[in-house]
Formats: sequence, structure tokens, C-alpha cells
Amino acid sequence: MALFFCSYLGSDVELTTEREEHIARRHPELLPTHRQFIAETLAQPNSVWISERFANARLFARWYNELVGGKHVVVVVVSDTSPARHWIITAYVTGSLISGVLEWEKA
Repeated sequence: MALFFCSYLGSDVELTTEREEHIARRHPELLPTHRQFIAETLAQPNSVWISERFANARLFARWYNELVGGKHVVVVVVSDTSPARHWIITAYVTGSLISGVLEWEKA
């Protein structure tokens, strides 16, 4: 398991081995080569969205010019409040921003 600090949540976010394998299998353009983009997206996102599919999930997005000719990295984090826990369920690369409700955007 790996931990990444998320500035928006003010907390560490877990990436389990199982979820890392899922991301590498389903989104090989991201892992294993660009693992640091997951850390950077959580540490300094460009925007944070509330998931339309899961009430307790947020989508953290960050633009990378150098990724496949310019793409967003999106990291989906599920949060529980009791006890407080945040973990990554998936991460992927996309050309367009995700759907959901915009919760925060970098000025």
C-alpha cells in the first residue's frame, strides 16, 4: 500500500496494491510509467468534483501538457468519515473533464 498526501483533504490517501493493479491493467497509459502524476494530482489538483455515481467520492483533476499530447489525470477518491479514511478507487487519463458537480477550482 502507498500513501499520497492530498492538500484539498488535508490528509493522506491510500492506494492499495489491488487498486494499483486495477489502474495498471485498465489504464496502462498512466501506470506504471506516470505514478508521480497521481501524487501530483492529489497534492495540487486543478479542480475537485463530486462524483455523480458515488456520493462519498471526489474526482481530483490536473492537466498535463506532456501526457499523450495534453490530457487530464483524474484520481477518484472515496472518503469515509467514521473512522476518517480516504482511498483511491481508480485513476485515469482523459481528454475532457469529467462529469459531476464542481466543488473547487484552482484560481
